[in-house]
Amino acid sequence: MLGPQISFSKTFFFRQLFDQESSTYTYLLADINSKEAVLIDPVLEQAIRDSNLIKELGFSLKYAMNTHMHADHITGSGALKKMIPGCKSIISKSSGANADIKLEPHDVIEFGSFKLDVRPTPGHTNGCVTYVAEDQGIAFTGDTLLIRGCGRTDFQEGDAATLYESVHNHIFSLPEHFRLFPAHDYKGQMSTTVWEEKRYNPRLTKSKNEFIDLMNNLNLPYPKKIGKSFIKLTYENSNLQCTFFDQLCVTEYF
Repeated sequence: MLGPQISFSKTFFFRQLFDQESSTYTYLLADINSKEAVLIDPVLEQAIRDSNLIKELGFSLKYAMNTHMHADHITGSGALKKMIPGCKSIISKSSGANADIKLEPHDVIEFGSFKLDVRPTPGHTNGCVTYVAEDQGIAFTGDTLLIRGCGRTDFQEGDAATLYESVHNHIFSLPEHFRLFPAHDYKGQMSTTVWEEKRYNPRLTKSKNEFIDLMNNLNLPYPKKIGKSFIKLTYENSNLQCTFFDQLCVTEYF
């Protein structure tokens, strides 16, 4: 059965924010004593909301962080850097995107007296990571693991076998009482636990081969904002080719 959950430290600030259009969760974390804060998966259209909230609470935004390159919305990292002096952008080096800080597996992100461990969880994209706050008993899984679901693997460097291994090796290996916070939810749920997903996730409770077959036959339409989020023209062998590439690589992080 589900065991007791860890309570947040008294000086650990947590706020879950939501963008209705893309069903994206953004997470504001902070050290109440030092006032240092980080923002996970900001959305461009909500940058003013997020900046105002951070200023109202008296926090200093140290990092605007992404769990991966997004196809369904444009990151707000670049806008927040302009609104909040001193803020730096963060993304995995494996994403190929531009950022002030490019993460390697198992790096540690510090804000005040708190830290987030970086676990590589590719499969949805090459650069997907999960941020783990061990002392708070929580993890931010991006699109790798959703509530009773997972990110798609049919484009943008997706690979079903890799995603399956990422979840089982780096998320399901966490203590079962850990709370998990995804980048999206489309049914009104806000969080889940390792215990729940190991038992009730309809995709990731299957065998690896069954999971691969399922993910390879979803036949999903592309995200609505893919045309805005991705575009890069490249020349190769003197031929003009159009390659999908997250806009954050091109403009958002400079």
